[in-house]
Amino acid sequence: MKSRQLTKIAICIALLCVSAYISFPLPFTPAMVTAMTIVINMIAFTLTPKEAFITVGIYLLMGSIGLPVFGGGASGIGKILGPTGGYYFGFWIAPVVMSIVKGKGVSFKRYLVVTIFVGLTIIYALGAIFMSYYQQVSMGTVVMSAIVPFIPGDLIKSVASVYISMALKRALPTLREAC
Repeated sequence: MKSRQLTKIAICIALLCVSAYISFPLPFTPAMVTAMTIVINMIAFTLTPKEAFITVGIYLLMGSIGLPVFGGGASGIGKILGPTGGYYFGFWIAPVVMSIVKGKGVSFKRYLVVTIFVGLTIIYALGAIFMSYYQQVSMGTVVMSAIVPFIPGDLIKSVASVYISMALKRALPTLREAC
């Protein structure tokens, strides 16, 4: 890898770590509201699929070995293999798929559609599957407690992340060449 790629990956890992600390719990679900969705979307739109995979993979490895980088400063393999672990796997898969389907040109509408209908769908689906299994509740219960309350905030975060990603691509021509 070139030093430019490594630098982009390192910056994105640092942003993921910081965004996990911008969080607050909701009393009715083990899932937390975090700023991670914004950074995950930015990763998808500014990195290649391979870079996105490596970035989130390193982040998950850091948290798994005990560094307090997960939501609210949590860490450990139990966090990934617990009720909210599906969200973390969604955070790993979603930016890779989004980076693949985002297209070559920069388009606000296309990026927003990809964010909402591809990224959030992957994150919600994996999060719901894990939570339903670990909490031993129906998918309907999980959808009502761990997805529906997050939709308005995630839509706002999606719009913000698309604006930020587009601004980054305009401001840094090297990103355009790399993606």
